[in-house]
Amino acid sequence: MSTPPLARFEITEAEIGRVVTAFYARVRAHPMLGPVFAVHVGDWPEHEAKVARFWAGSILHLPGYDGSPMMAHRRAQNVKPGMFSVWLGLFDQVLAEELAPATAAAWSALAHKIGTSLRAGVVDRETLPGGIPKLR
Repeated sequence: MSTPPLARFEITEAEIGRVVTAFYARVRAHPMLGPVFAVHVGDWPEHEAKVARFWAGSILHLPGYDGSPMMAHRRAQNVKPGMFSVWLGLFDQVLAEELAPATAAAWSALAHKIGTSLRAGVVDRETLPGGIPKLR
């Protein structure tokens, strides 16, 4: 039997859940992000649990997340340039308020890395060279 990989940084599943819940409370109230999510999320507790499983898998290497964030965001078709920076800024605020500074910084770095990848796969693929948006 192999030993599971070590966590990326020290955090508990309860802390992950707390951050996810606090974050999505802010998302629902946000003038730009709230309407985008409202179109797709009918069951907030279910959505938050799924996102918490994603982060638990990404950070703690725990099983349980089944999905593709890239495909979910592509299918949404209402994710636009500029939204990722707003999302990450809001997420960073919640991390700073909910976690110890070192844990918040580590999670923020991971979130920004994932956010860069998602943006590249979701909205940047819809731009022309030089970052000029494709108009449909």
